[in-house]
Order: sequence, then structure tokens, then C-alpha cells
Amino acid sequence: MRVRRVLALPLAILLAAMQASDAPTPGFGPWLADFAARAGAAGVSAPTLSRELAGLAYDPRVVELDRAQPDARSAVQPRFDAYLARHLDAARIARGGSRVQADARALLAAQARYGVPGGVLLAVWGMETDYGAVTGRFDLVRSLATLAYDGRRRTLFEGELIAALRLIDRGVVARANLRGSWAGATGQPQFLPSSYDRLAVDGDADGRADIWGGEADTLASIAHYLSVNGWRADAPWGMAVIVPTALDRARLRATTPAAACAKPLARHSRWLDIAQWRALGLTPAPGYSWAPDSAYATLIEPDGPGQGAYLTYGNYRAILAYNCSNFYALSVALLADRLRADDPAGGLR
Repeated sequence: MRVRRVLALPLAILLAAMQASDAPTPGFGPWLADFAARAGAAGVSAPTLSRELAGLAYDPRVVELDRAQPDARSAVQPRFDAYLARHLDAARIARGGSRVQADARALLAAQARYGVPGGVLLAVWGMETDYGAVTGRFDLVRSLATLAYDGRRRTLFEGELIAALRLIDRGVVARANLRGSWAGATGQPQFLPSSYDRLAVDGDADGRADIWGGEADTLASIAHYLSVNGWRADAPWGMAVIVPTALDRARLRATTPAAACAKPLARHSRWLDIAQWRALGLTPAPGYSWAPDSAYATLIEPDGPGQGAYLTYGNYRAILAYNCSNFYALSVALLADRLRADDPAGGLR
């Protein structure tokens, strides 16, 4: 009852303001009023709710994009080689190379603090937002409200909307700067709002974790994210390999589903140590070398047998935690390898 009394005036304002803008989706205004009560109970202040939700309109484009996402049941599945050609292009590689010197101090600091190689940090940054150039133009509050109302993943997006409003409420970021993808990711590392408090860090010691405009904060936050998700210092992500034609893949199939990111990891073999992979006739692709025989790895052939293969170690799972997609994780890993190979000063690990 106390929450309802505190929010009575803002909710009245919201309902009045929503009537005109809510004509195509008559349920959105009442849902938003109910949501405001829940957000207030979760600690978002009444002034912030009144200011940020008043006049908020449903965005049909966000729902259109959400429903257009690829489905694993589709008859035509995308190919990794085509995905890689689009994402690991010469322009992205060149821009990444230019960042090696421009952000040398921040890269070294993040490497030292979290043990994640600078090449991997640049690669994630490059894949997420083209090194900060493309961070998304969607109003995050409107997008998250639309997705929550749509209901397909209501619990997730209501939580993210409350987290976004809390950031505004605390003065972490202004609504005008809280822009991002249609799906609610924001800033140069494309964090969801709920990830900010757990994972965003101050990389330049100015007292603020600015993932929207701060390059040092962005790189440190990416490093922290990967470290929290299991990145082990001084270990590689994996390697490209050449697989013998006669390899019996059926005998290598994993029998236990992964606890996280299960669908992408279902495409990987079971874990074998490097000595076992060598005994099966695998050889390193040009530019790669074997890890110690005691290291464990899984095999993935993203486009099928004979069309490119990779052994992945534990650190690959940390990249998957950032974005649960083999195509994404392999592209990050291969971009990191390319940036390191092209680094004449040897500053990237």
C-alpha cells in the first residue's frame, strides 16, 4: 500500500500521457502503469519513473527485429565461412591494428589486471561495436519496455528495464546517452543494463566506469567480463587444425550436455587431451602450434567435415559467455590471432 501511495501521482500522469500515443497497442499503457508500480517497489524513484516513462510509446520495429532472429529449425542454415568473410574483413582488421598504438596503455593495464590478452580485448570490442564506432541508436528504455510488453521473454526484459531505469536514477548515464541495440545492449562493450554493476570497471582511475565514452573503461570492462567467466591467463583460446579425412567423428561425440550455452556447445566433440588429438592424426594449421600434451580441447567443424576445423580450450568458453554463438566466438578468436600476428611491436599477447 505504501508503494501505491508514493506512485499514485506519477501513475496518473503516465496513464493520461499514454492514451494518445498508445492507439495502435491499447494494452501497452495499462501494462506500463503496472510495470511502474513494480519498478517503484524495486527501488526506482517516483520522479524518475514519471519523467522517463511518461509518453513512452511501443516500438513495432523492435518486435519486428526480435521475431526475425534466425531459428535453428530453419531449412537453410548460415555458413561460418560467409559469416567470417563479413566480420573478419580487411577494414575491421586495419581499424583494430590502429587501436593497438592508440590504446596501448589501456590494453597493457587491462592485460596486467585481468590476464586477458590485448588482442582478445580488441577483437571483442571490434566485433561488438567496430571499436566504438557503431554502438546502436535505439532508445534503450523504449526498446526494453517494448520487448517486456511483447512478452516472449518478459521476465528478462522487465528486469533489464528496471536495471536501465536504476542507472538513470543514480546518475550513471543520462537517458539521452542510454542508446544501444534493439535488444537492449548498450555502450562500447554492449553490456545489458543489469551487467553494468557486476562487470563495468573504471579503467582510467577517474572514479567512473564509463562504457559509453571511455575507451580505457571499455577495454577494462571487457577484460573483467571474460575474467569473471573463466578466462585463464597465459593460455590460448584454441587453434585451427587440419583433420584427417578418415577421422571417426561419431566416436568423438559429446554425451553430456553443457551446463551453459548448450546448443552451440552441442556442436563440439567431447574433451580429449592434446596427446589424444595428435594420435588421431590432427595437425596444426599454418601459424598455429600445439599446446602441451596435457591440455584438453574440443573439436568443432562449423561448416561440417573438411571445411575448416578448430580445437578449442577452456578460454573459448569465456568468449562464448560474452555471446553464446560459435560463429561469434570463433570470429573473435581469429580476429585476435590476426591482430597479434600483424602487431610489429609485439605489444599484444
